Amino acid sequence: MIQISSDNIAKRFMCYVGIDTQSDPTSISHPTTKKQKDLSKLLLQELQEMGIEDATTDEFGYVYATIPANSDKKNIPVICFCAHVDTAPDCSGTNVKPILHREYNGNDIVLPDDETQIISLSNSPYLKNHINKDIITASGLTLLGADDKSGVAAIMEAALFFIKHPTIKHGDIKILFTPDEEVGQGSAKVDMKKLGAQFGYTLDGGEAGSLEDETFSADAAIITIHGVVVHPGYAKNKLVNALKVAGAVLEALPKNEWSPETTEKREGFVHPTAVNGITEKATIQLIVRDFTLQGLQNHHDRLKKIAEETVAKFPGAVMEYFAQEQYRNMKEVLDTCTEVVTYAGEAIERAGLIIKKESIRGGTDGSRFSYIGMPCPNIFTGMQNIHSKLEWIGAKDMAMAAETIVHVAMIWEERS
Repeated sequence: MIQISSDNIAKRFMCYVGIDTQSDPTSISHPTTKKQKDLSKLLLQELQEMGIEDATTDEFGYVYATIPANSDKKNIPVICFCAHVDTAPDCSGTNVKPILHREYNGNDIVLPDDETQIISLSNSPYLKNHINKDIITASGLTLLGADDKSGVAAIMEAALFFIKHPTIKHGDIKILFTPDEEVGQGSAKVDMKKLGAQFGYTLDGGEAGSLEDETFSADAAIITIHGVVVHPGYAKNKLVNALKVAGAVLEALPKNEWSPETTEKREGFVHPTAVNGITEKATIQLIVRDFTLQGLQNHHDRLKKIAEETVAKFPGAVMEYFAQEQYRNMKEVLDTCTEVVTYAGEAIERAGLIIKKESIRGGTDGSRFSYIGMPCPNIFTGMQNIHSKLEWIGAKDMAMAAETIVHVAMIWEERS
């Protein structure tokens, strides 16, 4: 029987979330913040202390390691388990103070450092699954960092289990920890040759049992508006303020559809994320999401048309539209190698859970990995209310995620 301690993984996780690893979408360096390397260095040390001899980290903050095969079989595919060390820039990740709530009793949880932050069954229905179980929250001033330090903790606990239980047969197992996933750069500097895995699994999902083999396809869009600058004292009928034009473009976007706050399930959206500028020039940064490439293109066409029609109402203003690919729906790749998802589903069932097949309204490192040679679905860790002060996770969910990792490796060995 595969069993991993909830107490041990909770302790490990709480150590990791205390390290500030927030990434920065405005940075052009790799990693986007040097502090991400603080966790990478700790993980390297812990892997080496386990006895994993080839564990390394690089100047970009990636951590690579191998648990060598212990099976007599020679044709077992090399598989990788991956998680990201960074936390989202949406909410502060500085001075995270994790709180372990022993045997959660079902009542509202008032976070002590900001009593307006309350986690309850009404805003977190999944809490019902954790009554009388241990859960972990932040203190009310920061996010928790379960996205994705729960994945990091699950992989590390599974690695330790493999080392301590050499009778568990498996092929070569690769471990990869990435920086900058939250800002779309998780695979930017990865060395796939050094990694050397044929198939992979990200540990970056929600409710226990969830298995995700489909993501959004994602682009960025930038609308640049050039105004006409004139001294404000002599500007009548001459000045065209680029900031006001940008505001008009934002105002022209639909209010009741086509945005994250008005869509769900398989609906795509367009979402403004930043506005910057001065009178002469302003930029609107947006993200564009859909599950199909045709849907993605339709969103671009509609957005560009809205912007062009709005800017045309300001004679003299000039607009540029720029689209940049971020990641693509992993399902197109995973459908060509169905065993990678099938084995994950079987592993989840062996861990005693019911499979919840889901599509991600977002992306993971696995989206990019799937297109650069390593088909890579996403496995649960239990994270809830991610990127917010109300973020929480169940210790048992993390332990079951680690157990699922072990079962995945065993299944690949059995079927080879």
